[in-house]
Amino acid sequence: MAGSLAASAFFPGPGSSPAASARSSKNTTGELPENLSVRGIVAKPNPPPGAMQVKAQAQALPKVNGTKVNLKTTSPDKEDIIPYTAPKTFYNQLPDWSMLLAAVTTIFLAAEKQWTLLDWKPKKPDMLADTFGFGRIIQDGLVFRQNFLIRSYEIGADRTASIETLMNHLQETALNHVKTAGLLGDGFGATPEMSKRNLIWVVSKIQLLVERYPSWGDMVQVDTWVAAAGKNGMRRDWHVRDYNSGQTILRATSVWVMMNKNTRRLSKMPDEVRAEIGPYFNGRSAISEEQGEKLPKPGTTFDGAATKQFTRKGLTPKWSDLDVNQHVNNVKYIGWILESAPISILEKHELASMTLDYRKECGRDSVLQSLTTVSGECVDGNTESSIQCDHLLQLESGADIVKAHTEWRPKRAQGEGNMGFFPAESA
Repeated sequence: MAGSLAASAFFPGPGSSPAASARSSKNTTGELPENLSVRGIVAKPNPPPGAMQVKAQAQALPKVNGTKVNLKTTSPDKEDIIPYTAPKTFYNQLPDWSMLLAAVTTIFLAAEKQWTLLDWKPKKPDMLADTFGFGRIIQDGLVFRQNFLIRSYEIGADRTASIETLMNHLQETALNHVKTAGLLGDGFGATPEMSKRNLIWVVSKIQLLVERYPSWGDMVQVDTWVAAAGKNGMRRDWHVRDYNSGQTILRATSVWVMMNKNTRRLSKMPDEVRAEIGPYFNGRSAISEEQGEKLPKPGTTFDGAATKQFTRKGLTPKWSDLDVNQHVNNVKYIGWILESAPISILEKHELASMTLDYRKECGRDSVLQSLTTVSGECVDGNTESSIQCDHLLQLESGADIVKAHTEWRPKRAQGEGNMGFFPAESA
């Protein structure tokens, strides 16, 4: 019994009251403590009489000239609460370590992200040139240069860029050349003076020589310039190189004439337009030996050479095939021409040269057919020799749209990776 009372005195329960703790502290003689009343309630100790007198005197309001004055005095039984402040040490004066650590972590993560984005610069210096792909004018303002990266959706089954991809690069640099030179009006490549007269550019002839095809991830550099072509025409040339090695990929030349956008008829070049583009003419030619003779129609034989003809009918333009001038883009014609080429040529050979002669524009309601005549040893089943083809794209009504002549060479072995240099003369 005495042990439990002692334990309860040192370790009171959660529900114990002051009276219970007082009862537990009763001594063995049965006497209660001095601060415990008869009812078991803990009584407050009586203050000394001096304190009572001080308090009474503090509560009494003094009179000054017969007027009571309220003086605020601090009661001695109420102590001022002073907050505890830790002593100033070097450690306490440091900033919050958690905030400092979070700030340092944020800085390192941002630096790591930037380094990841810039880490390819030493490895691929070709990406530094013309970062945004806008191009620039070089050589005293006579040549426009722009770089292109061959992307995954621009390659074909043989893992190299298609001829349509390269032709799109040529067209893009031509338009950007006009735009960068400040000659772009409100039309598609038309100058301000051409826009005033509702004139647009249309291509009349394109000749190109392909020495090799770039692969996915290669950077190509395209140079283009313009020159005069007779009285009413303009010649535009291109030279495409590999950015890293400087090897020639493609060389092309073209002739452009003017057409009235409303009447759809060819027009002479006004003197005002010639004054606009004349200062940018460059007499250099990308292809020295141009195709001058007229292209034969498919089915024409020379010197009794063996030929074979292929036809593809029912070709119709889609809405996406039209440009802003509301006619079929000239690059689309190349795809239609190759529609009638035999699959054996496309699998075993690659296009080495092409000459396109545009005769008539094609609208969105046209229905066309593609004709291809193959001449060469491929007709006899030999796929190791060069092939020549004559193409004709015409309306089903009989009007000629485009005539073309192509030359094909055997594809390189897979191990060569299409990275070898192909002389231009052999094309």
